[in-house]
Amino acid sequence: MADYLAGNMMPTDLLIPDLLEYAAAHHGDAEIISRRQEGDVHRYGYVDALRRSKRLANALLSLGAQPGDRIATLAWNGYRHFECYYAISGIGAICHTVNPRLYSEQIEFIINHAEDSILLLEPDFIPLLESIAPQLSSIQAMVVMVDSEHMPDSTLPLLNYEQLLSQHSDVYSWPRFSSDSAASLCYTSGTTGNPKGVLYSHRSTLLHAFASRSPDALNVSSGSVVMPVVPMYHVCAWGMPYIAPMAGATLVLPGSGMDGASLHELIELAQVDLMLGVPTVWLNLIEHLKRHDLRMDSVRVVGVGGSASPRALVETLDQEYGVYLLPIWGMTETSPLATLGAPSKALMALPAEQRYRRQTTAGKPMFGIELEIFDEYDQPLPHDGHSRGLLRVRGPWVLTAYYKNEKPESFFIDQQGRQWFDTGDIAVIDQDSYLHIVDRAKDVVKSGGEWISSIDLENAAIGHPDVNEACVIGVRHPKWDERPLLFIVRRDGSDINKEDIYDYLQQHVAKWWLPDDILFVQELPHTATGKLQKRTLRDEYNDYLME
Repeated sequence: MADYLAGNMMPTDLLIPDLLEYAAAHHGDAEIISRRQEGDVHRYGYVDALRRSKRLANALLSLGAQPGDRIATLAWNGYRHFECYYAISGIGAICHTVNPRLYSEQIEFIINHAEDSILLLEPDFIPLLESIAPQLSSIQAMVVMVDSEHMPDSTLPLLNYEQLLSQHSDVYSWPRFSSDSAASLCYTSGTTGNPKGVLYSHRSTLLHAFASRSPDALNVSSGSVVMPVVPMYHVCAWGMPYIAPMAGATLVLPGSGMDGASLHELIELAQVDLMLGVPTVWLNLIEHLKRHDLRMDSVRVVGVGGSASPRALVETLDQEYGVYLLPIWGMTETSPLATLGAPSKALMALPAEQRYRRQTTAGKPMFGIELEIFDEYDQPLPHDGHSRGLLRVRGPWVLTAYYKNEKPESFFIDQQGRQWFDTGDIAVIDQDSYLHIVDRAKDVVKSGGEWISSIDLENAAIGHPDVNEACVIGVRHPKWDERPLLFIVRRDGSDINKEDIYDYLQQHVAKWWLPDDILFVQELPHTATGKLQKRTLRDEYNDYLME
């Protein structure tokens, strides 16, 4: 190997508490605005957040926390959860955000698998904890994140967060250690098998924040007012609790109030200009706005990830509210942001029809992320906008192994000896580097040797004004191997029928893509992260067309 000359730069480690120290020193007036479990809206600045995070750091150490310990949270988006992010990682421990929407058996598995030593939770989740506490052998202390006046009764030996902080000093010097040390732990939603842990480092977290806040990504600055509606228990709210203090931005945290009315109240109160979340959140918000003839004129960008952006949502946000839908793609395994469709000058100069098409893609890769599509023989495919292949990704905030060194089966080593992570997606990349996710490999409908994208068919159906939600699965067919079956959730008060849907779809998809049947349901099953749970429907309806 060549003997390269080392540079003469200071070997400064990139550590998470430095973000909060920076924000407090240089953007101390910027606020964190939170809806609390106590029922009110709480406001304070980064200076106060830093002081309280140091109190929490001292408190955790008093409870026996050690570097490398996993410390769990069961909490909504709020300022106390924000303090946990910084205090836990800051002392060299690992902030393990547990998704409370998982089944109790999965939560029990995750906490035991991580071997969490301390659990910080909000009052909402005490009944859940009481049901599984006897099985949580590693937990040594449980702290309820609420003030003493609202402390609920429980048979468990619970500590109160505010009382605990009041007993400790806000003087604390963050230790210095390698930026490759683990900082946070998030588990996948476990759609197949048990959830798997993804262990982020301080370095990967800060690099992800650097890339994500840039003008060609989320474009977050000190003048921004950002509200992550994506939960802080899900992939660290897409990194926004780190991005906002890095930029000195105002951070708005909606607590458990993810409904349209609650979100609109905070938007108006804080004059939010950037929001992040999954499509269903925005569809519900828009329905609330229309029902009550409301506006959200401060909002300029809505970042949408978790599933593909429906064309109807892109058009509605643009034409009725003057809001740009920013497409985002990523996974727990990619920290999560990997691609974004930023509103560049070139993009905004395009005719609306072309621009809308680009906004329903997953955007372009951020700096640091490499994407490639491969055929079934592991050969790279051209970026021509037509070739479909297995999507693989690599970069400094992409995992190399799951927690406890469980190797992903989907890792692939290319001819140069470099790793790719196989995402499990079927994708197309065009000449301008825009990524289009065709489908999950397990969700694509294989009909007569051809592929039908369940995502594209769902988004076509959602375009109908009387459709609130749509889901497509492939079911067995005696001649074509598989055919699409479409499930529809009507909007409130609608009496739309099959013929209406077929008439509409014929104008938007190829005839051979039309579903073999359409079923109207009251609701659809979702995963703990808000995605459609197609496995449940496939298990029940796999032989529907054979019966």
